[in-house]
Amino acid sequence: MKHQVPMMFAVGTALCWGLYGPTLQFARAVPSADDQWSPFKPYVGIGLAYLVIAIVGGLIAMKLKGDTFSFSDGQFTPLNYGFRAGVLGALGAFCLTYSMSSFDGKPQPQLVMSIVFGGAVSITALYSAIEHGSMKPMMAVGIVLTAAGIVLVAANTTHGSGHAKPADVTPGVSSSPTVEPPNAINDE
Repeated sequence: MKHQVPMMFAVGTALCWGLYGPTLQFARAVPSADDQWSPFKPYVGIGLAYLVIAIVGGLIAMKLKGDTFSFSDGQFTPLNYGFRAGVLGALGAFCLTYSMSSFDGKPQPQLVMSIVFGGAVSITALYSAIEHGSMKPMMAVGIVLTAAGIVLVAANTTHGSGHAKPADVTPGVSSSPTVEPPNAINDE
């Protein structure tokens, strides 16, 4: 029971990040082919969300934990490594955003997210093995099984029908895009 709270937050992370890719695929819905669009419009929204939640949430959590708001002297190291971790997180979000928007046709979060999370856990394990100078044989087996799991999950996840094509735009008539709702699942 001593790990109950950390595990609940870990499950919360898995839930949020597991829905990140499927949510991000709907950022590609644009009103018409004539509109200027790049995958970095949604990325700006991601950045704003990170900024607001990280700063406001971080300050509230610091207050709740009785932390000081000083970042000088010995408190600079946690801020420095937090910034480095934030850079890695932001670069990961950048790569994920670009990946999801680079598909010919509809995005495939079932493929991308399987690679991201299977790969992330394997990279963390490999980093730990290098840091500690050893790898247990069963960890190597786990990494191989994770790779097999990535392939099995990606290959066997139900694929939706994708976004509806924008309606023909008649000059002078406003039209909004039709997007398949996130909870609709149709096999191709």
